[in-house]
Parts: sequence; structure tokens; C-alpha cells
Amino acid sequence: MNPQDNDQTELLREILKWIRFAGMKGVKEQLEATLETDQKKSAYQLSDGNKTGADISRITGASTGAISGYWKKWVRLGLGEKIAVQGGDRFKRAFDLEDFGIEVLEIRTKSTPEQDKKEQTEQKPEVEK
Repeated sequence: MNPQDNDQTELLREILKWIRFAGMKGVKEQLEATLETDQKKSAYQLSDGNKTGADISRITGASTGAISGYWKKWVRLGLGEKIAVQGGDRFKRAFDLEDFGIEVLEIRTKSTPEQDKKEQTEQKPEVEK
């Protein structure tokens, strides 16, 4: 790379930093208006492009039809993009809700009896002798 390329790259990084900053408020407002329920917040945050609609449905309790509808709306609003995968499409969120201070409830997937037993053992208080 020549010095001019380095200067241009640095300038582009600086411009990108300010564009991100300028858009943060608008993005946060759109996310809050669109993701008005805990279920939608969780579905959005889980939509990383790797999970299927059925996966997210199972985790959040929303129907697969609801997840599909959310994804279509979120693409139209610019909150993410459609990802083509074998067997259909998925949605990949553009933003991490934590970056905007939007709290997402911890989603607990259905556990196995072994996991439940382990958690119960870990939560037992020690008895003084």
C-alpha cells in the first residue's frame, strides 16, 4: 500500500465512525418501536443468520409463521438482511440490541432432566457443620 491509500483508508474509517454515531439514535428508536415485546426482542437477537425460524420459534415460543412475518418486516425496515440458505431463507440481524442498551430477557431453552439435576445440585446452599 502506498501512503495515499493509507490516508484514504484512515479517512474512510473516520467517516464511518461519525456516520455510525449520527445514526445511533434513529436506529435505537426504530428498534424500540418495532420490538415492543420481549418475545420480539428475543427473536430479533437470536436471528443471527445461523438459526432457522423453527429454532427461534422453539426457543421463544412464537409460531414459525410469526417468526417469518417478523423477518419480512425487519428486512423492509432495514433492521437486517435476508440470507439465502439451502432449503429457504433466514434473517440476519444488523444490530446487537445490547449495543443500544436494549435489554433482552435470557431465553432458556427446554432443558433435559440431567441439566435440571445439575442446576439443582449447584444451587444447594452449603450446610455448616
